[in-house]
Amino acid sequence: MSDEAKKGSNGPGDASGRDLWGGHFARGPAPLMQQINASIGFDKRLHAHDIEGSMAHARMLAAQGIVTGADRDAILGGLRQVAEEIAHGRFVFKVEMEDIHLNVEARLTELIGEPGRRLHTGRSRNDQVATDFRLWVRDAVDRSLALLRRLMAALVAQADRYASDVMPGFTHLQAAQPVTFGHHLLCYVEMLARDHGRMTDARRRMNECPLGAAALAGTSFPIDRQATASELGFERPAANSIDAVSDRDFALDYLASASICAVHLSRLAEELVLWSTQQFGFVRMSEDFTSGSSIMPQKRNPDAAELIRGKSGRICGHLQALLVTLKGLPLAYSKDMQEDKEGVFDAADTLELCLAACAEMVASMKVDTARMEEAAGHGFTTATDLADWLVRVKGAAFRDAHGVAARAVRLAEERASGLEDLGLDELRAIDPRIDEGVFEVLGVRNSVASRTSEGGTAPVRVREQVARWRGLLEELDR
Repeated sequence: MSDEAKKGSNGPGDASGRDLWGGHFARGPAPLMQQINASIGFDKRLHAHDIEGSMAHARMLAAQGIVTGADRDAILGGLRQVAEEIAHGRFVFKVEMEDIHLNVEARLTELIGEPGRRLHTGRSRNDQVATDFRLWVRDAVDRSLALLRRLMAALVAQADRYASDVMPGFTHLQAAQPVTFGHHLLCYVEMLARDHGRMTDARRRMNECPLGAAALAGTSFPIDRQATASELGFERPAANSIDAVSDRDFALDYLASASICAVHLSRLAEELVLWSTQQFGFVRMSEDFTSGSSIMPQKRNPDAAELIRGKSGRICGHLQALLVTLKGLPLAYSKDMQEDKEGVFDAADTLELCLAACAEMVASMKVDTARMEEAAGHGFTTATDLADWLVRVKGAAFRDAHGVAARAVRLAEERASGLEDLGLDELRAIDPRIDEGVFEVLGVRNSVASRTSEGGTAPVRVREQVARWRGLLEELDR
């Protein structure tokens, strides 16, 4: 190590910050400037990706003859030591170093001296942060994808368990038609599958490497951008140096996918809240995901589901915030773009927590199938079955059959009974075409069994979809 490096003067290691810009500034920043400018408080989360990118850059520089093999080895050894210090909590993150990039470079230079100053050749903090952030978001996508599959698997398992159990299906939160509970749960599997697809698409689009774009115009050094892109797992280098450093649409892609997924989780959470009320009584949430009341000892509150419902707004808010931050920025880089990370970090943390909690809640919930089946018969939910039967069996026009069913509902309301409780004579008085065969479709179990169209609620269709999803999830997990 050189005497200059041991002194920690002249360069990124200078704690005063005066020489960060090569002596162009006569004095360091004002305390308030340092406070508003520094990002190390949050971008230190990029440390592993910053070191990974720097190692790839150092290897490429040596392979291209831009730095010596000895410099490369010193840099790689120093970066490994920095990584170890961070992992064991011995690294001191300094606000005067502004961000994770300068913190790592400063400590590297303290450790190895002059070779540490050569690492930044052929790159800028602009392409460095764009690379680090893409790597971080790509990892966040991978974590979200795995958690999505876990939740989907929990829903599929419950759908299989309750493939034949009947519940009321709703429109406008009014009882509409009977469906099976398994069919209802598979609806969320379809939603989450589209979330999985959106995240997969986002990952594919973001998998371009900005490193080597430098500040905005590329570099005059004979760098090999294909090599660094390949080492970092990117499919290709970003094609345009200005675009590489100036856009954050990869973060928007992730936030948009996360927001839609959060909305789906919120809808599932809302149904769990409703279903666990005394008024519905369809499910009982595990004590692991409920809480009591400080004053009402009988309470069993579905707090985890309510929090998931609430946190969805937080994730959607981060998407809106970044859209507004970026909308008026001229090319290429502006310091506004430093505001891209905190929202993404929080959105990722929040989404991952919600996905994990949802999977556990779904897997551990207890279902009252008798209560659901009883509720499925309320509200004349087989009225459409009566109309369909008149069309299918008696050749009636649907609009005529609809009117017959409506009159039957009115009669049942007057009798305070279900449709299936009306006598055959009463039904024939409404329409003489009705015969005893109608009672085969008026029960809720008969109703769901008859819905055999592709994508329908019939148990046979539900089990087909369960088998399909189990196969697809196995493929995705490979």
